[in-house]
Amino acid sequence: MTGSQTIVFDLDGTLVDTAPDLITALNHVLAREGLAPVPLTSARHMIGAGARKLIERGLEVEGRQMTPAEVSRLTDDFIAFYADHIADDSRPFEGLLDALDDLAGRGHRFAVCTNKLEWLSKLLLEKLAMTDRFAAICGADTFGVSKPDPTILRQTVLKAGGDITRAIMVGDAGPDVGVARRAAIPVIGVTFGYTDVPMIELKPDRLITHMSQLPVAVEELISCVTN
Repeated sequence: MTGSQTIVFDLDGTLVDTAPDLITALNHVLAREGLAPVPLTSARHMIGAGARKLIERGLEVEGRQMTPAEVSRLTDDFIAFYADHIADDSRPFEGLLDALDDLAGRGHRFAVCTNKLEWLSKLLLEKLAMTDRFAAICGADTFGVSKPDPTILRQTVLKAGGDITRAIMVGDAGPDVGVARRAAIPVIGVTFGYTDVPMIELKPDRLITHMSQLPVAVEELISCVTN
């Protein structure tokens, strides 16, 4: 793993703190069903597996049983509301933009590999004026598979013009570590995301607690292979 790398990022909980807008959208659809809102602090760990799973987890918290068709209806309502409010309160994590500038200056390229829908991912990054930083933005519907299936990661790297043998994954949860392991590339875990399993227990190759630590973590992984 030498030279410039394709650094592939998860989106929710890794690049952007999207929890406020996601949980607002969740509570919007729950309220329409006469259910109580889910508190933001306790709902952060429910994020990361896509809109439908978030709805299912929200219903589970409320003890409400619904048919697959009803869940589909709520998911459609959720996505419509969320798209209109996707960047009301969502912001890049502190230190991210400086870290990307640093790494870009070293010749690395970036891509997004998320279980969020591709069009929502692109909409969010466009609203945050971040689109141009990424050579590829791929979601769960881009290739028809989701993390941790390694196909989504391999295809994302290819779409970004990179080589899977010179790639690094950055994420906040089990699917990110899992997809990196299955694709046989190193992974950097962040501790500030939405996982219900502490990142340290998932044993990433490097662990960071702030995005300012990302450039050093990337260079350490490169150095481990070249030395």
